[in-house]
Amino acid sequence: MAVISSPTYDPQTTATNLANAYVAPTKANLDARNAQATATVSALTTLGSALSAFQSSIQSLVTGTASVSAAAATSSNTAIATGTAGANAVAGTYSFYVEQLATAGQVSYNVNDSAATNAGSLKVMLADGSNFQVDLANADSNMDGKLSAKEIAAAINVAATNNSRVTASTMTVNGQTKLVMTSTQTGANNAVSSIDVSGLADAGLQSDLSTQKVESIAKDAIVWMGDQNTGTKVTQASNTFNTIDNVKFTVKQAQTPGATPVQLTVGPDNSTTAANVQAFVDAYNKLLGVFKTVTAAGDHTPTSPTDSSPRSSDAALHGDSGVTALQAALGSALRAVTGGKSLISFGITAARDGSLSLDTARLQKTVAADPGKIDTLFGRAGLAADAGVLGKMNKLVTTWTNSATGLIGSRKTAATKVQDDVAKRQIALQTQFDNSYKRYLAQFSALQQLQSSMTSTSNMFTAMFSPNSSN
Repeated sequence: MAVISSPTYDPQTTATNLANAYVAPTKANLDARNAQATATVSALTTLGSALSAFQSSIQSLVTGTASVSAAAATSSNTAIATGTAGANAVAGTYSFYVEQLATAGQVSYNVNDSAATNAGSLKVMLADGSNFQVDLANADSNMDGKLSAKEIAAAINVAATNNSRVTASTMTVNGQTKLVMTSTQTGANNAVSSIDVSGLADAGLQSDLSTQKVESIAKDAIVWMGDQNTGTKVTQASNTFNTIDNVKFTVKQAQTPGATPVQLTVGPDNSTTAANVQAFVDAYNKLLGVFKTVTAAGDHTPTSPTDSSPRSSDAALHGDSGVTALQAALGSALRAVTGGKSLISFGITAARDGSLSLDTARLQKTVAADPGKIDTLFGRAGLAADAGVLGKMNKLVTTWTNSATGLIGSRKTAATKVQDDVAKRQIALQTQFDNSYKRYLAQFSALQQLQSSMTSTSNMFTAMFSPNSSN
């Protein structure tokens, strides 16, 4: 008699395979949607960072006091003075004679320990007529019942109305402790003129702080615009002068009587202007590189005639109409013409891939022939009113980077919602898988039991009717 044979099933493996097959189409769809949404969020984050960086670059390039074109103030004697020029400085040569530097005043007082109880307060008087009060009620930091010079100095430094105008310290000379007060600003009016001791309770401390020694005299800077004595005398507390429009010069050393005045020559700073333009070119090329990365096309060539799978997939924003439109608009802004001049006129050209390069020689030639025109063309970015090439670009980028209304934020929110929706659907899909698995497991477990029973019965009959059977 023939033996009955049937396939052998592992209920758990079979149930798992069938349940996976049941949910496979839906799972593949959800996985693809989630992968696309995740890639989109990542690409938008990368693009947003690049746009913000580009925006910061063009905004810092032209500020309220600086422009693309730069000027320089060159000193004939940098040991005596150095200068800087603003964008609107008028070219020319200016001379001045340095008679005296501004210095900060320093005074000292011989201070012995005094009683801390009911110490009272003192008032530091400045030469300009202002003052600030120092409360000594809590100055005894080590709680020994005495006020030392160091504790008084600490109280002066932290006085609320001091505003860092005076720095107090101590030193010991031949065994005598001195309270030293130094003006933090130069100029005669910033010196410590005296201390009002009428609010102090200790007679000894009153006496100590009433006797002042001048360690360093506070002086104003004196400069003659032109020749010494025949020019215009300028006296001020600071060593940095703004007497020339849009030009600053800082004096560092006084000149001897009769010395030749310093010559300060103001003119175009070609190297800085070129560096500013190159900074724009570099910032744009860096942004362009990110555009290429997030919109790159994949390699759709099959790996073999029988395999239709592409070698690489498209980037998350490949073919994205919004990104394409932004890139095109930025490229259009580059071609803007103002007063008959464009960026090409100043040596900025674009390659076939859109990247920019700078011809420095052409830039300097055009700037020299038509000064001021490059600033009009580039304009302003990030100020009260955008203008020029930078302004147009700034407005375009803002539509994407604005924290409240920008497209980067709104599109990331939309992609995140897709991820949330997929996550919910994946939970539901897991439930479908679990239910299918349980159903298949029950069915194939029953089938396994039935097979086992039928096999046992078959084996029994085979044994009964076997020729070797004793029955």
